[in-house]
Amino acid sequence: MSADVWLADAVDRVLTWSADRQPSAGPRRVLAVEGRSGSGKTTLAGAVAARLDAPLIHMDDLYAGWDGLDRGVSELHDRVLAPLRDGRPAVWRRWDWAAGHYAEDHPVPDADWLVVEGVGAGARVLRAYTCGVVWVESPTAMRRRRALARDGATYQPHWERWARHEDAFYAAEQVRENATLIIENREPGNQP
Repeated sequence: MSADVWLADAVDRVLTWSADRQPSAGPRRVLAVEGRSGSGKTTLAGAVAARLDAPLIHMDDLYAGWDGLDRGVSELHDRVLAPLRDGRPAVWRRWDWAAGHYAEDHPVPDADWLVVEGVGAGARVLRAYTCGVVWVESPTAMRRRRALARDGATYQPHWERWARHEDAFYAAEQVRENATLIIENREPGNQP
């Protein structure tokens, strides 16, 4: 199955599954797209957000650096999801990876949906604010090859470091086990 066919099929599955989802953060329906680095979650989330005409927040923009996964989850909770639930404006801060600190604010536009993608989007503390968690599953070798092709020299020295954060996070949070939809993303010719 080609990447384009996989994406079209995966988007259709998510949209069909999401059709009867109820609001989860005030009047908004929040969809979390989770999976390990390089699994295809960013591609899937972008296509789903476009079809839903929804704003998209990337957890990569919220992490406080390579060791900031937990801080990114807190930022999403405190600055976006809790305010939406309470009927207040939601504004997230972008982490400036080069400068090593949070930078400018980004208001979350009004919409029926909000899509959040990245490791941490399906954290236990966030699940009450989401109408569902989509997990994207991919083999490790494929994920690594894709992530390093995408981010190259920037990511390569941090692959193992980030993988340890993912391992600890997923062992504690059980995101895959609590996902409401699992999408397989495998190499062409290796589909189950």
